[in-house]
Amino acid sequence: MADNQRIDDLRRRVQKDPASIAFAQLAEELRRAGQFEEAIETCRAGLAIHPGYLSARVTLGRALIEVNVLDDAQAELEVVLKSAPENLAAIRGLAEIFHRREDLPAALAQYRAALALAKNDPDLQQTVAELAKQVEPPHTTHAADGLSMQQMENELFKFGPPPAAPATATQVGPPPPAPPAPDPAPVAVQSPEVVDTTAQRQVAALEQFLDAVHVARTQPRA
Repeated sequence: MADNQRIDDLRRRVQKDPASIAFAQLAEELRRAGQFEEAIETCRAGLAIHPGYLSARVTLGRALIEVNVLDDAQAELEVVLKSAPENLAAIRGLAEIFHRREDLPAALAQYRAALALAKNDPDLQQTVAELAKQVEPPHTTHAADGLSMQQMENELFKFGPPPAAPATATQVGPPPPAPPAPDPAPVAVQSPEVVDTTAQRQVAALEQFLDAVHVARTQPRA
């Protein structure tokens, strides 16, 4: 009842003086009361006289969102943000517009901008967390043909260790003397079929490893 009385008082003030800036307060009270159409009419009438009244444009944009006139709402809020880039209500309004359009990446960007201005807002924190899970799935280790990165490394070096790293330029003094060479051990002779199979497995593992590295480097991180 008190809210209705306040709206009636403001309505009378604006009717008595159509140029009064009380139109902005009246429009906001109407929006909060769910009287969106009258809020829109009140804002537009007042903005025709006071076009630079940014809070009234925010009210107009938010009321237009409620009646799902999203293009007009976005236009009004973008006008506000050109003059006041950190207007929290306008940023949240844009975020809601993108959310309603199911443009989740754009919505997430706007909600994060709003959260940067209102760091302790639990509703914003929850919304950002929920959208981030949908837009940015957790980074996972990619596998090629069913092999994990570790499995491919194991397969690649199964038949011998990786080559030793070259000596660095900071090494001082002559290298230590090499130990005496042991007597040559008998070398097992492998059949051509075994050698060929081994080489093929190494090549295939190397190709899988390089493909997976390329995918992992180009995949956006969470």
